[in-house]
Amino acid sequence: MTITRSTSRNIPRAVPRGLAMAGLATAAGVVILDASMVNLATPAMRAGLGLSATELSWVVDGYLIAFAGLLLLGGRLADVLGGQKVFQAGLAVYTIACLACALAPSGAVLIGARVVQGVGAALLTPAALSLMLGLYATLDERRRALGVWGGVAGAGSLLGVALGGVVTQSLGWPAIYWLPVPFMILTGVAVWYAVPHSPARPGRFDLPGAATITLAISALALGLIWAPDAGWGSPRTLVSLAVGVAALAAFAAVELRSPQPLVPLGVFRRGPVVVANIVMLLLGAVSVGLFYFLPQFQQNVLGMSPVATGLSQLPIAVMIALGGFAAPLLARLAGFRPATVGSLIALVAGLFWLAQSGPADQYVTALLGPFLLIGGGLGLGFVYATTMAVSGAAMGETGLLSGLINAARQLGGGLGLAALIAMAAGSGAGAPYGGAYNDAFLSAAVLALIAVVVSLTPAARRETAPGDAR
Repeated sequence: MTITRSTSRNIPRAVPRGLAMAGLATAAGVVILDASMVNLATPAMRAGLGLSATELSWVVDGYLIAFAGLLLLGGRLADVLGGQKVFQAGLAVYTIACLACALAPSGAVLIGARVVQGVGAALLTPAALSLMLGLYATLDERRRALGVWGGVAGAGSLLGVALGGVVTQSLGWPAIYWLPVPFMILTGVAVWYAVPHSPARPGRFDLPGAATITLAISALALGLIWAPDAGWGSPRTLVSLAVGVAALAAFAAVELRSPQPLVPLGVFRRGPVVVANIVMLLLGAVSVGLFYFLPQFQQNVLGMSPVATGLSQLPIAVMIALGGFAAPLLARLAGFRPATVGSLIALVAGLFWLAQSGPADQYVTALLGPFLLIGGGLGLGFVYATTMAVSGAAMGETGLLSGLINAARQLGGGLGLAALIAMAAGSGAGAPYGGAYNDAFLSAAVLALIAVVVSLTPAARRETAPGDAR
């Protein structure tokens, strides 16, 4: 199947839609791939640049704060200025930041470049999803496309887990930043050629709304990142969270009075949008918390080596990728809502099973079974939540809803990690079966169970078709 665009000479040209989809999905997948590799390369970065523990944490946290804080703004920019322009701008910023990271002579330069990399990712990711949705007109087509999108995201995570340690050990940590550069250049050319250029929308940009929501999400993310180490009652945590809440209230007030709001608050009257974002918030909490505690559990309690730990987690990444690709087929066979609920129940079962594991158990019985359920549940759940949130997007709001669902995932990750660390701290890590870790997995299962309950609410039942702005 092809899409038609015009050249500068106004001569119609047929362009394979698959090329457009491949370019957009690859760009988003490379962002996930690189983030996965960075997590595995942090020890080498610390040794290579002589980073302190605080500097090392900011290599990761600086990126996450910029990414989460600007996602909603990036999505709305794609709607207002045109998805193609914002995508290419984000791609350029991200690629230049990768080069700066690879060449960084000190920790300060690396942290700064990582923040800029987060800015590029926040522009690129929702714009890519918005452009992809624009290629497909019907609800079924969008569901199939989102399944491919989720599969590519899972494949990026899988490759990051598989390649991160190998690339770092064989080529050095700068190689993880060099690797995305050629892919980003190629995808930028492919998307420029294959994806129609959407015109900018007339009107005024909501600068007060953009400033307040960016401040709100950034402050909330920063507070959630600080909470596990500094404590929930520490001044910097409380100040960050208070600033975030105040800025969020200011944002709501600004949007109610704005003639052209950054986020029309009417979108929150749509049941599927609200349910999808709550489910994504909970899934983000589960996934980030899980992958924080799981390596520690495997090494400290089960006695596995770092290499064995990384390799043993590959089934999770494989199932996330397969779940993404299989999501549309399962939704057609079982129905969208039953498939969504079933995927979340599988996630609950896998986490509960994992929480029963101890040092005397074997890999196949203690980890492989839970990993398959968890990976499948996450892969399907992420696709279904995204589909519920964006498949009914009307013209001019695909970027907004894409940024919103991605921001929910990032904020959920910060909130979930802080909450699970607090829960684990309340039990003894020295218990015979690693009580702190088992309690963390049980807490994650509770969060996933809440997602099941939310997905069963009547608000999740109504499905919208593309262009339905009710």
